[in-house]
Amino acid sequence: MRLAHLRRTLFGDALNTALSLLVLAAAALALPPLLDWAVLKARYAPDVAACEALNHVGACWGVVAEKARFILLGRYPADEAWRPLLAAGLIIGSWLAAAYGGLRGRALPLALLLPPLFALPLLAGGFAGLGSVPTELWGGLPLTLLLTGAGMAGALPIGIAVAYGRRSSLPLLRGVLTAYVELARGIPLVAALFIASFLLPLFFPQGVAVDMLWRVLIAIVLFAAAYLSEIIRGGLQAFPAGQVDAASALGFSPWQAQRWIVLPQVLRNVAPSLANSAIALFKDTSLVTIVSLYELTGALGLALSGDAQWRPFYLEAWLFIAAIYWLGCALLARISRRFGQA
Repeated sequence: MRLAHLRRTLFGDALNTALSLLVLAAAALALPPLLDWAVLKARYAPDVAACEALNHVGACWGVVAEKARFILLGRYPADEAWRPLLAAGLIIGSWLAAAYGGLRGRALPLALLLPPLFALPLLAGGFAGLGSVPTELWGGLPLTLLLTGAGMAGALPIGIAVAYGRRSSLPLLRGVLTAYVELARGIPLVAALFIASFLLPLFFPQGVAVDMLWRVLIAIVLFAAAYLSEIIRGGLQAFPAGQVDAASALGFSPWQAQRWIVLPQVLRNVAPSLANSAIALFKDTSLVTIVSLYELTGALGLALSGDAQWRPFYLEAWLFIAAIYWLGCALLARISRRFGQA
């Protein structure tokens, strides 16, 4: 049955057959040399001399073994490495549970919301005997996951509120929220990060200082919320008005109708678009390097820039980073499908 379906899909007509044969020919040409470079002739031990002897005819995965701690954890103190590992494990575990577990209803969003809230104090320390670690030493994978998880957790409720506000009958409220959305969508995230880093502190009272990480997180939340609000507003506009009328006839108040009938269906319908925004945010966290927060890609740059011996093997290190991003994006896409089924 499956073979018949595969045959119809790949060789069902002349065009499909030609495209399938073209892809198979390209794979036959590209895969053998790639396999030879990446696996058969590769070096896996962190031996720089053996890697140099390869002269790039084989991959040097030893650079990943040598720099893994710095790439994954950044400049976080080595004697406290269990804390960022646990923080990253909490967030990854919540993503896995949301993607493949049997979570339903409220448990699904709570599983995504709570781990970043636990990760923040765990990384910061300063309580229960944990040493305080300044945020400028946070980095690597935990920072990437934290910015993504906390960014989406903060942006979604704001986006919902803005979407409803733009449908309000109050002209002033609609105008202010429209201006906010258009301004946020009209500038790149890089500009928003620069504003949060250098301009935002000017609006704080004298003597009040907000940590760079929090300023960046505020910028990410407000930037992402503008995009999410338009996704949700589109879902609200497409929602059948008849269901709201039916809810009113059954005795639901307007707020009850929105809470129990409209919003759950809207969020389920726009789940693929929300996933696109989450995936984009996951990748865009690499931009925080420009304000001296060294997430996954920034930590890789620090790890290799100061080591002349391992610097020539940057390609293998970047492929390792690319694999992490691909796995993260695949998990987020899977989570969106679960939301669509919830």
